[in-house]
Amino acid sequence: MQAAKARLHRMFSEKGKCFDVAIDHGFFNEFSFIASIENMNEAVKTIVRANPDCIQLSIGQARHLQVIPGKRKPGLVLRTDAANIYGAKLPRYLFSEIIDNAVEHALRLDAVAVCVNLLLLPEQPELHHQCVKNIMNLKSECERYGMVLMVEPLVMLPNEAKGGYMIDGDIKKIMPLVRQAVELGADVIKADPCNDVEEYHRVIEVASGVPVLVRGGGRAADEEIVDRTVKLMEQGAAGIVYGRNVIQHPAPDLMTRALMGIVHNGDSAEVALALLSGDGGNHG
Repeated sequence: MQAAKARLHRMFSEKGKCFDVAIDHGFFNEFSFIASIENMNEAVKTIVRANPDCIQLSIGQARHLQVIPGKRKPGLVLRTDAANIYGAKLPRYLFSEIIDNAVEHALRLDAVAVCVNLLLLPEQPELHHQCVKNIMNLKSECERYGMVLMVEPLVMLPNEAKGGYMIDGDIKKIMPLVRQAVELGADVIKADPCNDVEEYHRVIEVASGVPVLVRGGGRAADEEIVDRTVKLMEQGAAGIVYGRNVIQHPAPDLMTRALMGIVHNGDSAEVALALLSGDGGNHG
């Protein structure tokens, strides 16, 4: 982490907080994931105007961020692995494949971090093994070049339970997987919320000082996502990584600003919802 400190300073505020907007969903070959981001150039411009700390993009789409002129724009978090686990029915062969020379690509693209999955699916030990190997290899490259390694531990339910890409919020499964990510050398953790958000301090504790950014998951009502974010920050989260709850929102710029207020200023749910309703600021 010492070598990556300069990039961590670009990701996190002086208080150690970060909001990363994920727009890397097209990497995964799933039709529902590209809703509202069919036009990536406009999607990225919209989020950049709202000025979050980071934007998470794939190697093929990072150009939309980095061609924007000026000093004031979010840092790039480069998604490094493509997986095929997100459909309603799991395919016969599962993979999470990492791009070649990922850290070199990240350096050329002026990324602040690389992001990689640590997947735990029921009865799929081979996929978990592949992810562990991916992280081990990526860690060596990150150390060599001073790149921040963000690991995304995901515990998923069986597809027959609720369909595709449904997260298992069992804290007893989340905690050991988060800890494994830390043990493998993660500089930043991107983890799921647990079923009882009031218990999330246990996830923060098991991360052993590595900052935890919490995933947003599928689209939720404004009240739900705002309330959950406030509680997660109160539990000690270092920030959030939200995608669909921003890019599929009718006003993604307002949602970004509302969430930035919660993450960086400790805004209440009432303040954030007032902004989203138009009472707390101007839309633009």
